[in-house]
Amino acid sequence: MKSLRPVRIAGLSTYVPPRVLTNGDLEKLVDTSDEWILQRTGIRERHVVDPGIATSDLALEAAVGAVAQAGLTPADIEFIVVGTTTPDTIFPSTACVLQEKLGASRAWGFDLGAACSGFTYALTVGAQMIATGAHDHVLVVGADTMSSIIDYTDRTTCILFGDGAGAAVLSPAGEDDPAIMDFAHEIDGSGGPSLCMPAGGSRLPASHETIDTRMHYVKQDGQAVFKFAVRKTEEISRRVLDRNGLKPADLDLFVSHQANRRIISAAAERLGLPESKVIINLERFGNTTGATIPLALGTAVADGKLKRGDLVLLASVGAGFTVGAVLLRWGF
Repeated sequence: MKSLRPVRIAGLSTYVPPRVLTNGDLEKLVDTSDEWILQRTGIRERHVVDPGIATSDLALEAAVGAVAQAGLTPADIEFIVVGTTTPDTIFPSTACVLQEKLGASRAWGFDLGAACSGFTYALTVGAQMIATGAHDHVLVVGADTMSSIIDYTDRTTCILFGDGAGAAVLSPAGEDDPAIMDFAHEIDGSGGPSLCMPAGGSRLPASHETIDTRMHYVKQDGQAVFKFAVRKTEEISRRVLDRNGLKPADLDLFVSHQANRRIISAAAERLGLPESKVIINLERFGNTTGATIPLALGTAVADGKLKRGDLVLLASVGAGFTVGAVLLRWGF
């Protein structure tokens, strides 16, 4: 039986649209305040697209940078997986749109729907393509234009989300190179109603009624999501660490999905991690769903908190519920 090849992150790039929506801007739209939003979520501002800009446009900006950083050209990419909740269209997939825009003429691929776990799930899928020897260079994207499905009259959700994209290029690692080490994922479908967009699919196709009742926007039971996210972030993190004979204290950096500062801090506290080992950047970006983890990695690199060989744990919880963790040694 053919042995699995080690896989490394060879390139990373992120992108957010230039338009900024501050808490002060939201004060003019709904009954809220900068102080309340900051205290409850840790978010000060988020980036949102201008009209006509789609998820594939954000993904393209990130993908171009990641491919270049890896020292490759689009023609070298053989597989594309896009983790997104806000595809350009129901079909064709955003991966198809991105493949054409990027000029990755040799690549095949697809979209992956795991909400806020989109990047960790996509990273795992992409890594297997290389580990099994099927491909040598894979493009993994987490991208969302959440502003397209947010109700800006609902103060419980409109304060949380922003738009953005992150892309990573995966390539084979040498025997002694830092590499992706392990992953753990699970789903709990009983949590579906706690965070969803009720209409627009086959169960509730678009109609005058669904539009009038605002069913095409994100709906959330914040308390249920908070409790599940804190508990499962800790559980999935410990599972993948225990399996590799490691403890939270061994980590150099903990990168959690950036949904809410209180969720991240509570999970990190349960793991016994000091603030110095936890990256939080949602103050500037909000919850960008599939893009939060690559954006956080990008911030860590820019701030000098991440260097080659560092032990990093990525953890996510998303609608579904989806849960994921990826353990790796940073590759550059």
